[in-house]
Amino acid sequence: MVGWIGLDPYLNTDAGTMSPFEHGEVFVLDDGGEVDLDLGNYERFLDLTLTRENNITTGKIYQSVIEKERKGDYLGKTVQVVPHVTDEIKNWIQSVSSVPVDGQTRPADVCVIELGGTVGDIESMPFIEALRQLSFSLGKDNFCLIHVSLVPVLGVVGEQKTKPTQHSVRELRALGLTPDLLACRSAQPLIGSVKEKLSQFCHVPVENILDIHDVPNIWHVPLILRNQKVHEAIIKQLNLGRSSGPPELQDWTQMAESYDNLSNSVKIALVGKYTNLTDSYLSVVKALLHSSVACSLKPSIQWVAASDLEDAAATSAPDAHAKAWETLKGSSCILIPGGFGDRGIAGMILAAKYARENKVPYLGICLGMQISVIEMSRNVLGLGDADSEEFNTDTPDRVVMYMPEVSKTHMGNTMRLGCRRTFFRKPDCVTSKLYGSPPHIDERHRHRYEVNPSFVPMLEKAGLQFVGCDESGNRMEIVELQDHPFYIGVQYHPEFKSRPRRPSPPFTGLILAATEHMRKLTNINGGAGASDSE
Repeated sequence: MVGWIGLDPYLNTDAGTMSPFEHGEVFVLDDGGEVDLDLGNYERFLDLTLTRENNITTGKIYQSVIEKERKGDYLGKTVQVVPHVTDEIKNWIQSVSSVPVDGQTRPADVCVIELGGTVGDIESMPFIEALRQLSFSLGKDNFCLIHVSLVPVLGVVGEQKTKPTQHSVRELRALGLTPDLLACRSAQPLIGSVKEKLSQFCHVPVENILDIHDVPNIWHVPLILRNQKVHEAIIKQLNLGRSSGPPELQDWTQMAESYDNLSNSVKIALVGKYTNLTDSYLSVVKALLHSSVACSLKPSIQWVAASDLEDAAATSAPDAHAKAWETLKGSSCILIPGGFGDRGIAGMILAAKYARENKVPYLGICLGMQISVIEMSRNVLGLGDADSEEFNTDTPDRVVMYMPEVSKTHMGNTMRLGCRRTFFRKPDCVTSKLYGSPPHIDERHRHRYEVNPSFVPMLEKAGLQFVGCDESGNRMEIVELQDHPFYIGVQYHPEFKSRPRRPSPPFTGLILAATEHMRKLTNINGGAGASDSE
């Protein structure tokens, strides 16, 4: 049984209001918790189900301490970082650590705690002090500290340098924590003399210095850790008192090796607002990876800045405009992910129109679904002023509107968040079949705008079918375009629940449709084969 806690030293209460350009995507949990992309990586990679309680930020800690002070819980004492803030951190850790996150019901045997940031950062000091106190109170047999450090290669001779790791360990020991294991990141495998030097200067046994070098794909990482018997080192350090055989990683081995052996790829045009920082769409990228591998393909994501597709870019940035359209037209499918704000919206609408008119497989997520509704309203229904209330509050044709229950004055934690149920209005629709034809599905949401139900009859008459809705029947969740190979929009974020061995159905449908589209293109061009070769 495993527990998990992520410690983030920033003062934000959660990641919900952070800019994608600065911090990457905001990952949404089942309970509506908005966390940074690290927790998304943990959920995906380890197949966990985390909650907002598994993410502790400095903002949450200080908020809790101040609330207690205002209520008089400290009985007039001077509230200080030590002991009050550090005690709050320890209490939170101890209350959450026993709650399993791996689907089991018994209390967790081991809790993994990840502290973000760098040793020496001012903002992480209270957390390090809390962990020092926790290690002392729990005892050495109940605390295992793994320090992650970089071993860079400097100069033309290619020598692996240990000084950064030596200094970070020295700093950590000065703060009262001594690593039990060193996880050393490097481009190439560590040579023996480097390990011995690290062992000598960092006071860590050679066998506990883990060599985590670059690998062809991330699924190899558990395999190289197993080969170094990291599981035995952790069990020994925690004195768990029972022997353990090698981890059962046959599935991981097959997955890692099968990806290495893939030779064909599928080109996916990802039309977005934040393409300068690809971590802004990390879950989307991983979901495309999972679905492509399930279809025996490697994803070749073609990043298209939505603003480069706009007509204005033809004058202001003609080269970028031409390249964006060339990339879009050369891809086998188009995906428009979520986002906020009006920048690039005109380009997204043009991309959705191109996909609709040219029968190119299309998947719109959250904003991408709303874009398909706006595009159809303007170009098929003839509503030239059709728009979202997010972009134009004065438009007479608000085909996308502000959700009535959502706050218009506060940004943090005010959206429709977390896992919500979607019911299929039309059981024979494509999306239902992709999910295995259930009566309903549960997916995660993060939005404050929705399709205006007043326009649904007109849009359906024009061929845009709303095949999924919420329990009220008024909030539209899934759209499909009639007489199109694959044109689907979803209000929810299916990427958040995609897993390496359980790819998201909408993403899998997109890749399958793209594969068929590639076949048609290659047949037209006189070629053969089902995919683009890398």
